[in-house]
Amino acid sequence: MDLLLLQINPIAFHLGPIPVRWYGLLIVSGIILAYVVGQREAVKRGLPEDFLADLLLWAVPISIICARIYYVSMRWDYYSENPGKIIEIWNGGIAIHGALIGAFVTAYIYTRIKNVSFLRVADIAAPSILIGQIIGRWGNFMNQEAYGGEVSKAFLENLMLPDWIINQMYIEELGSYVHPTFLYESVWNLIGLIILLVLRKVNLNRGEIFFSYLIWYSIGRFYIEGMRTDSLYLVGDLRSAQVVSIIGIVVGLGAIIYRRIKVKPAVKYLDNK
Repeated sequence: MDLLLLQINPIAFHLGPIPVRWYGLLIVSGIILAYVVGQREAVKRGLPEDFLADLLLWAVPISIICARIYYVSMRWDYYSENPGKIIEIWNGGIAIHGALIGAFVTAYIYTRIKNVSFLRVADIAAPSILIGQIIGRWGNFMNQEAYGGEVSKAFLENLMLPDWIINQMYIEELGSYVHPTFLYESVWNLIGLIILLVLRKVNLNRGEIFFSYLIWYSIGRFYIEGMRTDSLYLVGDLRSAQVVSIIGIVVGLGAIIYRRIKVKPAVKYLDNK
């Protein structure tokens, strides 16, 4: 059978003339599952029942806008000459780091308004953020995007991948198979999720689960980004995602060390006040 016939159609179904893409369905599914998991923990940790839902009403749209702004700014040479395409988000072009920055800033402002500790909320939400990222990367798989350099089919078979993943990693435009970097990052984030859930039981100082998320995700993203062929660049060969990842590692480590030395007495994660 023709390999192309075995590849997954990025469009799940149509609502009349409107195509509904797997990418969008997976993103929405990730947000819903992330909310369900985060909500259970938020209530357990003493936050009002509607706190997380109200926060998401602001954070989700702002994150999408920021993800687009980040992407457009990194490819301004193109969009400055094609300004009409800036709003065409349905044609692709969002960046996870832009979304994260938008979400963190929104959460910080929201928690200040509500007089709730930002780090308390960030600790609760950190595993949920990884859940969204784990599922979201499979949207890239459906779209055959965010992949790495060329590899042989034998290489993918040696990874013990099922045929439906291997077939989707054949890029017709290249005429070759590619690194499934979406899968590498999804698995890395899954491991990170398990680690964060264990760290909850350890009862670290407030903020350290969130900072551990920053460190873990940034380490994985730095190395995986180096394998990708669709990176956004700052200057020359300087990949923006790797620069942001380095900043994330430094901020995470620095914050843990600083707060361990300076913040006395330390509030613990399981402290509800």
